[in-house]
Formats: sequence, structure tokens, C-alpha cells
Amino acid sequence: MDATTPLFPSAFDVQPPKGAEDWKSIYPYYVQFNPKRRQAEDGKFWFCNSQHWPTPFRPFDLIMVDFATKCLGQYNTRHLLVPPANGIDYRILNGYVYFAPIAVEPSQIEARIPQFLERAGHYYQNWDSLLANWKTKVQGAVAELEKLSFDDLPDVVPLEWVTGGKGLDNTTDLMKAYDDAIMLCYRIWQYHFEFLNLGYAAYLDFFGFMKEQIPSIPDQAIAKMVQGVDSELFRPDDELKKLSRLAVELGVADALKSGTVDEALAAVKAQPKGAEWIAAWETAQDPWFNFTSGNGFYSADKYWNEHLDIPLGYLRDYIERVEAGETIERPTEKLLTERDRITSEYRDMMDPEAQEVFDQKLGLSRTVFPYVEDHNFYIEHWSLGVFWRKMRELAALFVRNGFFENADDMFYFHRNEVRDILWDYCSGWGTGAEWQGPSYLSDEVGRRKEIMGALASEPPLPALNNPPEVITEPFTIMLFGITSESIQKWVGAKEDGAGLSGMAAAPGVVEGVARVLRSPDQLTELEKGDILVTPVTAPSWAPVFGKISAAVTDIGGMMSHAAIVCREYGLPAVTGTGNASSRIKTGMRLRVDGNKGTVEVID
Repeated sequence: MDATTPLFPSAFDVQPPKGAEDWKSIYPYYVQFNPKRRQAEDGKFWFCNSQHWPTPFRPFDLIMVDFATKCLGQYNTRHLLVPPANGIDYRILNGYVYFAPIAVEPSQIEARIPQFLERAGHYYQNWDSLLANWKTKVQGAVAELEKLSFDDLPDVVPLEWVTGGKGLDNTTDLMKAYDDAIMLCYRIWQYHFEFLNLGYAAYLDFFGFMKEQIPSIPDQAIAKMVQGVDSELFRPDDELKKLSRLAVELGVADALKSGTVDEALAAVKAQPKGAEWIAAWETAQDPWFNFTSGNGFYSADKYWNEHLDIPLGYLRDYIERVEAGETIERPTEKLLTERDRITSEYRDMMDPEAQEVFDQKLGLSRTVFPYVEDHNFYIEHWSLGVFWRKMRELAALFVRNGFFENADDMFYFHRNEVRDILWDYCSGWGTGAEWQGPSYLSDEVGRRKEIMGALASEPPLPALNNPPEVITEPFTIMLFGITSESIQKWVGAKEDGAGLSGMAAAPGVVEGVARVLRSPDQLTELEKGDILVTPVTAPSWAPVFGKISAAVTDIGGMMSHAAIVCREYGLPAVTGTGNASSRIKTGMRLRVDGNKGTVEVID
């Protein structure tokens, strides 16, 4: 490879998997690489965001990429005017999303600084009241979603609508319900980013200050100073732990250990104190079972409150551990003790003037940092869970009226195509004509399923075109773990036999047996003490973190969800290894050093 050869291929030279040659036909034009703009497209470094979207998108699921990426950008570019960073450009290639951060022109950075300080400063100074208002807004949007209904159109317009001079028919409310659902989803994604980048910015500011004061300080030491957070993202897991202890205390544990959900709950109800436990179980569900085993970005994600066998499975594991006398709670007190020790030691190394700045920046980071995880429960889990449920209700309407064979089929169509299908249903009802959909959609669903299956058969390329000589953009490093070194790992330039390296994401050293997982559906395969090896974890995997001994991921930086959750559960973690899940096989014995960021295959 010579100096003029790009390190990674151009998107225009990448061939689709066999059977997916027509993949572009199922996605809208604006997410595709445009041959007429090839020079500009090839001039950017694109990396695959498999941290948030690890599998190809069915067309409807693209709504989450569209809304998330646009709303992320609006807060950097239009709301806060973050001095060095605008939004993120994005494209779909062979079903996977690729990101290219958009920098601010250097000549414009200085002018944005006072505007950012004024706008961000208002949020930092009024954090608690604005965050309380944020929760009210999010829960209000959830309540609006819950009220939406997708009812079959009646044989005739109700008589009272005619005699009352309403002048409208039932299709008006049905189409409005769909439009409202889409716009509520859009609104929810805007709320998602209202605080998020401010949380990261405060931490990055503190991080930069510490590196200036003490250049030799490890990144992990800085992260430890904000650990021990009481995040609401951990509440679903905490509720299961409380329920497991309560089951043992009330003597209903044995009744929960076998059978289906209905059988187990019936067995509990038959126990003398069963009603008390059932009441606690039902109370925990609202809102804490609005929780997915995935990440909320896919229509196929399973939510606890719709699949009670998922939380029951975690609960059974906790009951066994409680009965064995194990401690199942997070080691929060230990984490706080370590946090305070490290904070004190590094603070003592500074002069009084620097200590004052240190106290201010650390205090702000600790105030705002919990939101970095809290938002996940309110948005990805609760809000999006309700949205997906409402979309499945619409899909069920189409199934009842012959448009689709299965409710899942609807998600092979983009959100604007679904509105066209809804129009077909409403128009045919209004005119008395036959619907076009039932005779057209079946073949199209089949075609798209074949394309999606082919796309999923091959992993994505990690990047496209040439990267910058040195990766310096802090968000890219902190969240995605993309550094100049990790890019070299992607092209195999730094593989050394049995060893891998990545981000030293959470401290500790452990040896154990590897368990390679690629889907949340495989979580039940984990055994006590396993080292979890996976492309990326989801925050919702927390209930298994008490079972594993360490985590290793392909992607993710110091502030990725995997890193944060591992630190809060006291588990060693190495993130951003590049290809651990491909190089490591289940059953291998590993030595994970979360202090150094290394993974060694020892057997």
C-alpha cells in the first residue's frame, strides 16, 4: 500500500453481499452515497457506528437513525453552538450506518465561544429545575403516545357524526394518530439530546483541565472521580434484586423457580404471603419494566413488560444467589470510597488556585454526569418502548385487513411508505374500491426480507476512505473509542498473536473463560464467572453484570455505556479492542487487565 492509497475503501467501490444487489431500493435517497458528489463523499473519513446500530436496519427502523442524528446535530449546531463541533453526517452502506463528524471552520470557532458559554451556562446554572422540567416533558410525550389508538375503520361513519354536522370521517383520526406518533417520536429524540451533550461537555472540560494540571494522570483515574452515580438506568435491575430478596423473605422463592410466567405467578399467589410479593412485582412494572434487552433502536427489540419471561429469568438467577448468601447489590459504597480517595490525592497535588477551579469543574461534572446514563431509561427504554408498541398496534390493523401476513412485515417499509399504505387503506375504505396493498405487498415483503437476510450475512467494514493522521476529536475518542491506534487494529497492523489491546475502561484484573455473544437473545448462555466478549453491550444488559467477571468489547471508549456500567458494577473492562469478538472463541481462557487495557488468551 503506497501513500496515495486510501487506508479503507471508498463506499463507491464496496460491493453488496450476494442476494442484496438491490439493497438501495429499500432506503430513501438522502441516506445513500451520491455518485454525483463522489469527490466530497470520498474526502470524508466515515466510520461504522456499530456501537449504537450493530445490525442492518429494516427500512422503518431507519427512523431512529434519522431522528437521532439530526437531533444530535441540532444541539451542537443550532441550540448550543458548541465551538469546535457541528453535527454528524451519516450514510447507509449495505444496511449499516456510517458517521462523519462535521467540524466547525476554524475561523468561526472563536465567535461561537461566548454564545456557547451563555447558552450552556444557563443550563448548568439551572440544571436541577430544567432537568425536572425535562422529565415532565418526556413523560408528557409518553402519555400522548399511550393515548393513541389504531382502530379498524367502521362499516359506516357514526350516525351522530352525520347528524351533528361533524363533516369528517374516521380516516381523519386514524391518519392523524400515525402522524402524531411519528412526530412524538421526533419530539422525544429532540428531548434526548437537550442535556446529553452538556453532560459530556462538562466531563470533557474537567478531563482537559486534569490533563493540563497533571499530564501523567491516567484517563481511568479521571473517570473514577465521577463514578458511584445513582443512575435511574440501574433501577430496573435494582427492582429485580429487591424482588428476589423479598421472595426469599416471604417464602415464595421456590414457587418462582420453575414454569412459565403465568404458572410461576399462580404458584406464588397460592402461598400464604404470595399476595404481598405479587403486589410488589406489579408495582415495579410501572415504569421500571419499560425496559428492553436491546437498545431501543430496533423494532424487533423485546421489552420486559411485553416479555415477562425476561425479567423472570434474571429474577430466578438472583434468587439462587441470594439463597447462596451472595451479595447481589452493586458495590456503590466501595466505589465511592475509591472515588473520594483518588479525588483527594490528586487535589492535594495542586496549588490553592487550581484546587478552586478543580472543585468547580468536578462539582459540575458530578451534577450533570448522571444524565449521561439516566436519559437511556426515559428515552430508549420507556419512550421508544411505547412508540414501538403503538407501531405494532398499527401493524396488527394491517394484518387484520389483509395487507400483511405478519405484523412484523410492516417494518420492512420506510415510515413514509407506511403512510402510503395507510392511505391505501383509508382511500379504499372511503371510495368502496379494493385495496391495492394486499395484492402488492406480499411479494415486496418477500423481496425485502431476502435483501435484509443477505445484508446481515456479512459484517460491515469498520471505516471508509482515509482517516485523519491523528484522531483528536474528543467525542469520537470518548464515546466510540476511535483513536489512531484503534484504526490501525482495524486493518490488522497491530495484531500480535494471542494478545489484544484497547481502552482501559474499568479497573481490575481477572482470569476466566470467554463467552462470545452477538445478540441479547444469547444472554441466557452466560455462566457464573464468564468473561463477556461482544461487539458492543447495551446498558440493559446490567442484570447479567453480576454474573460475569469482566467484559471485553470491539468498540466503545471510556465513556461508552459498557465502560460506565462496568465501572459502576466493579467489573474489569477493556473496550475498543477492534476485533476481540472475532479473534476470541467461546471457551478460551482469558486474562483481562482493565488497568492496562489488555486481553491475553492464556489457554
